[in-house]
Amino acid sequence: MSYIILNQKNINTEHICCAFSDKKCKDSYESKKQWLSSQFEKDFVFERLDDRAKVFMETVPLENAWVPIEKSNYLYIGCFWVSGKYKKQGHGKKLLENATLRCKENSFDGLVTIVGKKKFHFMSDTKWLLKQGFKILDETDDNFVLLVLKLHKDAKNPKFKKCVKTQEVTTKGCVVYFSNRCPYSEYYVNELLVEICEKKKIPLEINKIDTLEKAQNSPTPATIFSLFYEGKFITTDISVCMQSKFNKLVK
Repeated sequence: MSYIILNQKNINTEHICCAFSDKKCKDSYESKKQWLSSQFEKDFVFERLDDRAKVFMETVPLENAWVPIEKSNYLYIGCFWVSGKYKKQGHGKKLLENATLRCKENSFDGLVTIVGKKKFHFMSDTKWLLKQGFKILDETDDNFVLLVLKLHKDAKNPKFKKCVKTQEVTTKGCVVYFSNRCPYSEYYVNELLVEICEKKKIPLEINKIDTLEKAQNSPTPATIFSLFYEGKFITTDISVCMQSKFNKLVK
């Protein structure tokens, strides 16, 4: 199993696992690459299998993570994905092992990540992480949970910020929050979702999370993509921007 880490020197020539052959998402794909380039100087690590596959993990010090978690001495796991034929080959455990090693080398207190109480789209597998020793430390009314793998049992517990716990999305119709953390988001939101809402005459409010400050003060923990309808959280599944899925979920 050979893995590579992306950086400023190779980001232009290496793929980023998702959407690399999706022509309609070409601009979104480049936006994700640009976003990654801006994060490398903040100790952001994108490690992936050295193959044309969706096998990768993103980590970054929590203080630089685009999520609304109170700052503490942890390493945050962003996107973490092992798909298709690459499952059950040890890739997930190896990537997690490498992340844990980075924790130790940089004197972090452990790993932290956000998932769903049950598996949420575009988020890590909750059950699998719990089997690896992660513990639930905090949760929201919308069933997001904060998972932690401590390296020091007496370390301070991370927790969600108040902006998540006191979440208020009162705008009628659809409200979406998204960022360029995903190579699909720009296209799916600004093209597909806009078109659907216009056809159905549903009001649509788009909130692009384009700064660290906005991300860390977001009303939703899922800063890649979150959709609300009539004030209620609906999904983290970006494919809801396609009409068949939209009709089903919003109905």
